[in-house]
Amino acid sequence: MNEDGAGARPDSTGADLRGLTPRLIGPEIIAVFAISLGASALLSLIRLIGALTAPEELGGQEAVLVRSLAPGRPWLDLALHLAGIAINVAPVGLVAYLLVRSGESMRTIGVDFREPGRDLLRGAALAAAIGGSGLVFYLLVFQAGFNLNVVPESLPEVWWRVPVLVAEAAQNGVLEEVLVAGYLLHRLGQLGWSPWRSVAVSAVLRGSYHLYQGFGGFVGNVVMGVVFGRLYQRWGRAMPLVAAHTIIDIVAFVGYGILRGRVSWLP
Repeated sequence: MNEDGAGARPDSTGADLRGLTPRLIGPEIIAVFAISLGASALLSLIRLIGALTAPEELGGQEAVLVRSLAPGRPWLDLALHLAGIAINVAPVGLVAYLLVRSGESMRTIGVDFREPGRDLLRGAALAAAIGGSGLVFYLLVFQAGFNLNVVPESLPEVWWRVPVLVAEAAQNGVLEEVLVAGYLLHRLGQLGWSPWRSVAVSAVLRGSYHLYQGFGGFVGNVVMGVVFGRLYQRWGRAMPLVAAHTIIDIVAFVGYGILRGRVSWLP
């Protein structure tokens, strides 16, 4: 019995859900994403509308992913980036708390270090496949005029530039894969949703908060979401996806700085 005298309700996997009912799962999901990636999706849509109604064509506009937050003031710039990373990743802590409240843990969605070698190998292989094909797709849709010019970073040449880019990449990997792959698919499964229906919602959500990049950013991330979602359902672990996403973004952020102005095919 629980402290309030109510019996705990196990889900289909046998987890003690401690009063978490389908009526509560839906509002819980909405609350989590209203303060995180769902809010980002709304802002992203507004930014896309702004880009579409601007005088310039999409290809003539830029979407800068990591930029200076205090130009000319490197220490303040660094402090703002570190604070932003901490704030952006905070919803992962909320998810951890909610899982514990329902008698589960981060291990339930495969966010742990039980299989570090295997997770890293899977992540690296996935990053190579998704990252390479994603770059080709981006170049095609950009040339076709369906996407803004995505500039991975425009930080000044300061000592903390690469460490901050790596931290930003890790933040993206942890936040998106824990919430959109692990947590969301796990909770939708507890609601009794079919695997493909759950993946479709997860993938569209992933694409929606990339709308600020243009239609190519939306479509490319929906496809990525389908692949990542199905792999999560197959492996039962979010850590390989965290590793893959982090590697993809590190290569994009750091690689852009290395290649910028040195290759003709990069916008």
